[in-house]
Formats: sequence, C-alpha cells, structure tokens
Amino acid sequence: MSVEIWDCVTRAPFGEQASVLTIIRDGDRFTGSNVADIGELPVIDGRIEGDRLLWKMPTEKPMRMTLVGKAVVDGDRLTGTVTMGAFGKAEMTGVRRG
Repeated sequence: MSVEIWDCVTRAPFGEQASVLTIIRDGDRFTGSNVADIGELPVIDGRIEGDRLLWKMPTEKPMRMTLVGKAVVDGDRLTGTVTMGAFGKAEMTGVRRG
C-alpha cells in the first residue's frame, strides 16, 4: 500500500472549494478521504486504470448524494471532474504533495 496526498481545488457552479485528497493505494484500488472546509468525505470504490483515477464520495450536504470523481494523473498534477448529481459537473485540479 502507498499513500498520496493531493492539494486540490474544485470549481463548482457555486464557487471554488479547496480540499486535501488522500489516496490510499492498494494495487489498482484505492480508498481515502477528501477534506474541505465543509467537512470530510470518505473516498470509496476507487479504481486506478493506467493514469486515470475513478472514485465515489458519499455526502449528506447540501443533500444526500454520491459524488463521482474522475481524474487523469500527469506526473504530480491531476485534472478531472466531480459529478454532483443535480448540481452538474465541477472541474477539479490538484498538485501532489512531497
């Protein structure tokens, strides 16, 4: 297993949200968390497909839903989207710590 920490920014329709995404890799799977000012979301069902990351984050705020993240890793940077149910998609970027 290995741990990666990413400093991320998600650009949602209602504003930018900085967060710290922690990925705990186990082969081609991962778990972890995404911590922002609004709280901590668990990362579940994480999959690694080459340079692509796919994961889910259940939340209760502002309503119960499951956010779906998809990103491409290029060295120490990631770019992708978070699908937020009825709120649409938000762009997400990140820089790996360390």
